[in-house]
Amino acid sequence: MFTPLTPLDWKRRAVKYYPEKVAIIDEDKEFTYKEFGERTDKLAIALSEAGIKEGDHVAVMLPNTHYMLESFYGICQLGAVMVPLNYRISASDMEYIINHSDAKMLIVDEEFAAPIEEIVDNLSLEQIILVPVEGQKSSLKSIEYDSFLQHAKATTPPEVEIDENQLLTLNYTSGTTSKPKGVMQTHRSNYINAANFMNHLDVKHNDVYLHTLPMFHANGWGGVWAITAAGATHVCLRKVDPPLILDLFEQKGISLLCGAPTVVNMLVNDPKAKETKVTTKPRMGTAGSPPAAALIQKAQEILGLNMIHVYGLTETAPFILYCEWKSDFDSKSADDQATIKARQGIELAFNGETKVIRQDDGEEVAWNGEELGEIVTRGNVVMKGYYKDPEKTAEAIKDGWFHTGDLAVTHPDGYIEIRDRVKDLIISGGENISSTEVEGVLYKHPDVLEVAVIAVPNEKWGEVPKAIIVLKPDAKVSEQDIIDYCRDNMAHFKAPKEVEFVESLPKTATGKLQKFRLREMHWGSAKKVN
Repeated sequence: MFTPLTPLDWKRRAVKYYPEKVAIIDEDKEFTYKEFGERTDKLAIALSEAGIKEGDHVAVMLPNTHYMLESFYGICQLGAVMVPLNYRISASDMEYIINHSDAKMLIVDEEFAAPIEEIVDNLSLEQIILVPVEGQKSSLKSIEYDSFLQHAKATTPPEVEIDENQLLTLNYTSGTTSKPKGVMQTHRSNYINAANFMNHLDVKHNDVYLHTLPMFHANGWGGVWAITAAGATHVCLRKVDPPLILDLFEQKGISLLCGAPTVVNMLVNDPKAKETKVTTKPRMGTAGSPPAAALIQKAQEILGLNMIHVYGLTETAPFILYCEWKSDFDSKSADDQATIKARQGIELAFNGETKVIRQDDGEEVAWNGEELGEIVTRGNVVMKGYYKDPEKTAEAIKDGWFHTGDLAVTHPDGYIEIRDRVKDLIISGGENISSTEVEGVLYKHPDVLEVAVIAVPNEKWGEVPKAIIVLKPDAKVSEQDIIDYCRDNMAHFKAPKEVEFVESLPKTATGKLQKFRLREMHWGSAKKVN
């Protein structure tokens, strides 16, 4: 009587009970759940006939379109593993990830095909499926997506017996190292996370969900599964466009969305926000970097958004905390309410145990809002490990606990609040940026003697990289020269937005760089490098 936990079963349920309901809205296209089910089945058949079998890996580099949603279900129902790719990373990182992941096939959007064209001769792919885009012309040797589906001969996809502990997706995160790490997520961990998404974001059958959050980010935080589970409607959004989003709120009756604080900031500061009356009062989950209390307050006052703060990591599928709202909070001032909503919060119902521990003895910190420790977690959503990297896995998972690397306090009511990061990770607009990776690029510049890269506050992106550089004697280079050099040698979003030239960098007596002293100059007492 045992039934494995897999989010794929929710597609079966949605097709069974809501066949004529609109499942997906993608610009001028609409698909019912019956049509969505048929298209995912066709994809599974076509993949199977192309040689993809259980356990094989298929890389996918697509924006938020119906093709991306179809890929999640069509690939995974074969027992194959989907490898969602961030289309913003550099060609060299794409090459590393595709080859490291052992992907046999790539499904790519034509708008993002250019970097693949640069590296295609170095890839071990057997086939490329291209989603055509009007106005784009790729030279990749490929087959068009819909043609690939139409050539499928079988009428039903292969039946595959799923083990809930087998891999569902392989999600790459650069973390704080120069080489991306492949996070192994299972059918079970995705199922449990999506159940948390449904429960704590209060997903209902009549919800209309706007995919502002990239689906490649930890599988849309679970939204790709949870919305289908409820039989709600997915509204696809190819890129974040604040005026369009504000229009869609009313045009499509958007009731729920998710996004990093930078997206919230873009919405509230768009000129159209002041003249837009949002009657649907959407709920919005936000995470990626801790949102400022003032930003939450603006979102609620200007747009009427009901902000829900969640916290997690790709390694935890991703949710492990959410800021549960209690009726006791309703009597507090707007400022106090926003301050509470900026906290990471408490454990979700299904993920397992999360706490803050002292780094010296591993005991839980006092619930006093002052004692600092590291957030650790264990339970149903923690990754299987890093793909082909047992050493990094052992570093992250110790004695059965996953160590997040985030420093936090626990308030008297049990609510956890991040105060700093153990490592020097920069999160800009929801994207992870390794400071050491940027430093590594800058050290190759002929005029750079020493460099430290830190996060500095930024109104639009939350925080951005800043390079603090000691130049070689007689070097003549400008701030813009440094920025341009970085943009030429790495993904643009990773490049420093600011550069400062100094005579020396603060160090310990043993020569170790003291980045915290540099951060204090920019963050002051808050010093939240998240």
